[in-house]
Amino acid sequence: MRPATSFTTPWLAAMAAVMAISGGLVAARSAPDSENGRYSMTAIPEGVLRLDTRTGTMSTCSKNATGWACYAVPDERAAFDAEIGRLQAEVEKLKAQFAAGPTVSGKIDEALPKSDPLKKAEPQAREPKAAEGDRTIEIPLPSDQDVDRVMSFLEKAWRRLIDMANRVQKDVSGKI
Repeated sequence: MRPATSFTTPWLAAMAAVMAISGGLVAARSAPDSENGRYSMTAIPEGVLRLDTRTGTMSTCSKNATGWACYAVPDERAAFDAEIGRLQAEVEKLKAQFAAGPTVSGKIDEALPKSDPLKKAEPQAREPKAAEGDRTIEIPLPSDQDVDRVMSFLEKAWRRLIDMANRVQKDVSGKI
């Protein structure tokens, strides 16, 4: 008589293999999209963050009293794309205006009026002024009083330097 284990062991092993294979096929057919790669899930404190890898939309999913619910995360990229489109249209409009050039009316052969950039500034207007639509800065020149004060200071300093040199020369010549 054969032992019962020799007959049942291969049969049980074959049956287990068939069940494993068929169970895997059933599981693959009924697997949700997240297992096939469409959604990427990341745990967050509020629940789950879901990324749809086909469309790029993100949703936050959380469990509430009625079950799980997912809500789309506001997409800032759409707002950025709209602003980029608006700015590109504005740039094209400005390029067209620039290409058209300025419109000149009247006689253009006349010389422009000349202005003296080295005019002396008035004493009360000592602040730098913006000229030509903030393109250049006009710096006021020093007044005659300011120049006289500087010259006076330099003359005094020069005299003191000469006096000091004379004293040093007398002190050295007397000791030699």
